Amino acid sequence: MHYVSADRISKSYGIKPLFTNITFHISEGDKIALIARNGSGKSTLLKILAGKDTVDEGTIWVHKDVTVALFEQEPQFAEELSVLDNIFHYRHPVAEAMRNYEKILAEGSKDHEALSAALARIDELGAWDFEAKVHQILSKLNIHNLDQKVKTLSGGQRKRVALAQVLIDIGFEHKHVLLIMDEPTNHLDVTMVEWLENYLNQQKVTLLMVTHDRYFLEDVCDEIWELDEEKLYTYKGDYQSYLEKKAARIENTVANIDKARNQFRKELEWMRKQPKARTTKSRSREDNFYEIEKKAKQKVVDNQVELQMKMSRLGGKIAELKKVYKSYGDKVILKGFDYTFKKGERIGIIGQNGAGKSTFLQMLQGLEHQDSGKINIGDTVVFGNFSQQGLDIKEDMRIIEYVKNIAENFPLADGSTLTASQFLTLFLFPPEQQYTYLSKLSGGEKKRLQLLAILFRNPNFLILDEPTNDLDLPTLSVLENFLSDYPGCLLIVSHDRYFMDRLVDHLFVFEGDGVVRDFPGNYSNYRIEERAKEKQKDTAKKPEEVVAKPEVSKPAPEKKKFSFKDKREFDQLEKDMASLETEKSTITDKMMDQSLNYDQIQQLSNRMIIIARQLEEKEMRWLELSEYIS
Repeated sequence: MHYVSADRISKSYGIKPLFTNITFHISEGDKIALIARNGSGKSTLLKILAGKDTVDEGTIWVHKDVTVALFEQEPQFAEELSVLDNIFHYRHPVAEAMRNYEKILAEGSKDHEALSAALARIDELGAWDFEAKVHQILSKLNIHNLDQKVKTLSGGQRKRVALAQVLIDIGFEHKHVLLIMDEPTNHLDVTMVEWLENYLNQQKVTLLMVTHDRYFLEDVCDEIWELDEEKLYTYKGDYQSYLEKKAARIENTVANIDKARNQFRKELEWMRKQPKARTTKSRSREDNFYEIEKKAKQKVVDNQVELQMKMSRLGGKIAELKKVYKSYGDKVILKGFDYTFKKGERIGIIGQNGAGKSTFLQMLQGLEHQDSGKINIGDTVVFGNFSQQGLDIKEDMRIIEYVKNIAENFPLADGSTLTASQFLTLFLFPPEQQYTYLSKLSGGEKKRLQLLAILFRNPNFLILDEPTNDLDLPTLSVLENFLSDYPGCLLIVSHDRYFMDRLVDHLFVFEGDGVVRDFPGNYSNYRIEERAKEKQKDTAKKPEEVVAKPEVSKPAPEKKKFSFKDKREFDQLEKDMASLETEKSTITDKMMDQSLNYDQIQQLSNRMIIIARQLEEKEMRWLELSEYIS
């Protein structure tokens, strides 16, 4: 079933064409990642499909039974309303019941009658499984203060609330939902990103998304679309397959351009020799000439960067931290931290938000003072600091002027130099864009220019605090290639696992309460170790503490006989289901007892969720076994 079809659609932004005459289909079950440079029309295409923008030419068709849900980079809220009211804005009986129930819990109300009525309504709607899903979404996205007004939230909090809103919304919809997501992993920590991966895979949604997180892309999507030079290219398979197929496409395109150029030279000679009066046949050949000229003058952009930079000299002493302590009131950031940096170090910094990662970077640069201990920085160290603060613009100017104010040239190891214009071109600012005013740049383009400006200063100790946010995949590829050959020290805070794995040798893990662990490996190595620890903890738990997860039942072979073992399991399932239904009915009656206190009602509510899950598992297995009975 086709959810969406687009036939020869075109869209321009002012005089700049974004895409021209592109055609595509999105079918049920597709999971597609959309890749393009910032400013190429990714977000515009998503908005068009969601009905929030229109095409200039062509037609868009959305199946009448399909609901399109859009998660935007800049979410829109009812600012004066609470987080709770924004999340459950949907006019749906289950949404109304959930809002009422969550509101009572958030307020810590002692109104047992109201709570009992809310629970009874959820039970009446058969929404316990959905209630468990809502709690999972809110918990995993660290959304707890539901009565807080949305207008008081930080940018990261707003993104997480918007994500919760759209994930909960699609649960109220019909089964045919196209989920469109624009950079869903921005402002999520790695644990949240990993949870979202699993969630999207379990839900079996039809998905179209823009993301710069390549591990997330690989785990969730099985098809990649690329918008490039106004055209749409589609690639089946994972990110590695996309890179290989794109390289083959570029190689083929280059060969075709070379062929067109040879033909163009011959046709140009013919054009010059022809008299002004043309025959019909001549005019046809002349029209063909202009098509050949267009092909011959194509440019192919290759984002691979190989740059042997001449870095500022780095002496033997780089940075030493001895018994460093730092706290903010009761919050401990560092507790006796010791470390001596060596030449060429590549360190990633990870830890929960608020653990002190950014404070540590500030202290290293002398922008924040330690409470005690010593931080000694070598005389030859030149820091390059990419922070989350954004581009420092004192006045509006053109891109090329901004970079030339830093330096006219960039020195290379062989003694040659790159001009400011050449360096800009290297980082995907072509000459025709270099005279654009800074105020006209998109958010992603400003981030790219900020990064470029720091690198152009030629530092020998780079500090990158979340450099991948708002950067597109082509820019990330350029940056990674540049940093792979960077000879100086590198300190990176990032939630981008692919970026970290490619560039760092070991990690500083901020574990909280001032503890910083030096882990000898990249991020993937670290997660393998952490998962092994989590598995050990789960195994060590008491049986009653472990909530059984639903088992994925394999389809039964057509000719399988109903064995004695199957019959015994079948009979036991019927007994178990009857027992659970009885317990469910008993708990429902207990919840109506107004003498119960809040904690007792909460315990009964939690047990009801577990019963709903177990009933679903057993019913699925009962149905599976019942197929074998003739």
